[in-house]
Amino acid sequence: MDWMALALSLRLGGFTVLILLPVGIVVGRALAYRTFKGKSIAEAAVALPLVLPPTVIGYYLLVSFGGASAFGRIYQALFGHSLVFSFEGLLFASILINLPFAIQPMQRAFEAIPTDVREAAACSGMPPLQVLARIELPLAWPGIVTGLVLAFAHTLGEFGVVLMVGGSIPGETKTIAISIYDRVQAFDNGAAGVMSALLLVLSLIALGLTFMLSRRVGRRHV
Repeated sequence: MDWMALALSLRLGGFTVLILLPVGIVVGRALAYRTFKGKSIAEAAVALPLVLPPTVIGYYLLVSFGGASAFGRIYQALFGHSLVFSFEGLLFASILINLPFAIQPMQRAFEAIPTDVREAAACSGMPPLQVLARIELPLAWPGIVTGLVLAFAHTLGEFGVVLMVGGSIPGETKTIAISIYDRVQAFDNGAAGVMSALLLVLSLIALGLTFMLSRRVGRRHV
């Protein structure tokens, strides 16, 4: 078992869901409640990582984060190192590829809240932030948790984008998925099997939790 790679993957997943929590709530709520020109394009952009090959996403991120891009040069000037082949670059990539896994369940959860409940809260004089905190978030929490669980599980298993953007630097960018690949390449099937079994168990737990929360949402709105 590559404990260093596992710890890095868990840290990457933790930071990813921590950042995606407010992003998912804000974007998911906006897509659920607001109607604006280009909304379909915005929803398609959020869902794009689901259909694009990981190598394509990894290529564009590699170009965007590299020293040849304006963004890459600005980041390197500010922080003294490149985003490419760094944990920070890995985190940026993880956030981008996990946007649909976090935002879409949250959007569906906000859409499932009855309109009259929100209107009644507004008519009673509750300010928008109080409506969000006391009405919407308690009702939408299963979808919020589902999005975070899916994003975390997907982060643990992501390979293509992580390899292209981060490489395989032990303790810095080598995640457990890359460690499995390296063990297979070295014909160490025992270690690869143990780590693969661990990811399998974690994925089953994550999917079981999401299905349980989905059933709870469904019963609530029957």
